[in-house]
Amino acid sequence: MSTITTQATQTLNTTAMKLNHASFPSSDVIATATFFQQHLGCTVAGRGASWILKRPGFDIVIEDAGDHLVEWPHNFHIGFELATLDEVRALHERMAMAGVAMKTAVFKHERGSRFFCEVPGGVLVEINTRSDADEEYRASFGL
Repeated sequence: MSTITTQATQTLNTTAMKLNHASFPSSDVIATATFFQQHLGCTVAGRGASWILKRPGFDIVIEDAGDHLVEWPHNFHIGFELATLDEVRALHERMAMAGVAMKTAVFKHERGSRFFCEVPGGVLVEINTRSDADEEYRASFGL
């Protein structure tokens, strides 16, 4: 390892790094952006070839892929966390009633209950809570 690389590694504090944005393609940018607005509390900050959606602490950039097929790797997804299981269940019910493509029911998982749905444009979204995570995982979540 070179001296420059070693010095850079010693002064770089990656623990302070935060998520800045997630960017992904959609064959229907408007429908994808509308989903994030209506169901996940995002606000639209920019429209054009890419739409920029704001969330507290990070952005979601939706790239226009209307001219080509978007194929997602198996189980690629983005996740959002709610505080309680009741909130997860309520959002699942609201999305299902709105006609969102639900991929699962709410189910118990060792790291907390969750469900999966598909956003218009094809990206898989996980909504979870850590409030009911198994004891062995709680410490790593700060619970």
